Amino acid sequence: MRKIAEIAAEFLATKRIAITGVSRDPAGHGGNVVHQRLRERGYEVFAVNPNADEIAGEKCYHDLKSIPGGVTAVVIATRPEAAEDTMRECVELGVKYVWMHRSFGPGSVSPAATEYGRAHGTTVIDGGCPLMFPPASDPGHRLMRWMCRPPSKV
Repeated sequence: MRKIAEIAAEFLATKRIAITGVSRDPAGHGGNVVHQRLRERGYEVFAVNPNADEIAGEKCYHDLKSIPGGVTAVVIATRPEAAEDTMRECVELGVKYVWMHRSFGPGSVSPAATEYGRAHGTTVIDGGCPLMFPPASDPGHRLMRWMCRPPSKV
């Protein structure tokens, strides 16, 4: 097992990241916050929602395989029930890093998705938020990292 801070640094060193579950109604939705903040930090970020063609004036992809050139990393910000299908798509596409978003409550974490991804060589972070770690972090998310205690090792 490796420390989450080390894996988070590797994840955030990638520059093409897809966020699944970005909502057409962004109020209070974690996926939308992650999408916006990573974009502000200079990442090439792709919104994924099978029910939307555009979100906040930007193109939205219906699935990961529709993203031109693919991505190296994915943040899953959907219901946990959808995470396993997304993980299977990530494995099929050769996505190296997958982060299942969670702050309070179950978030997007699915034990079955975690097991499947790791069994197929994907680096999986099952909890917390990429915005809790530098260079994407902000004071509020650093506080949440302390409060929520994402897994220390993955």
